[in-house]
Amino acid sequence: MKVLVTVLILSFTGLCQAQFISNDGEYHFAAGAVISAGTYAIVYATTKDKKKAFWYGLGASTLAGITKEVIDSGKELNRFDAGDMAATSLGGLTASVTLSLFVGKKKAKKRQKAMLNY
Repeated sequence: MKVLVTVLILSFTGLCQAQFISNDGEYHFAAGAVISAGTYAIVYATTKDKKKAFWYGLGASTLAGITKEVIDSGKELNRFDAGDMAATSLGGLTASVTLSLFVGKKKAKKRQKAMLNY
């Protein structure tokens, strides 16, 4: 069922052209996804807690986006760009949600199967 929903969502994304994201925004989105995925993997491997890994991953990407924009706003002729910060956070949200959907399913299924056999 999740695969079907994912395929349907991805098939409709080509129809949505309401907003234009510049190449810089795409880079911010990708950086947020990479930061979030790395943080999620480290936290989940350490704690085996999906909720904690989700929030740490999302928080790390948001913090990275805010930090980069604050540093950029300190440079001459630059300003804080909320769109770039939002793109970084959305990349982190995408990676965290995706990983939380697909990580840890095998162990849960094995545990459930073992409980049914008793």
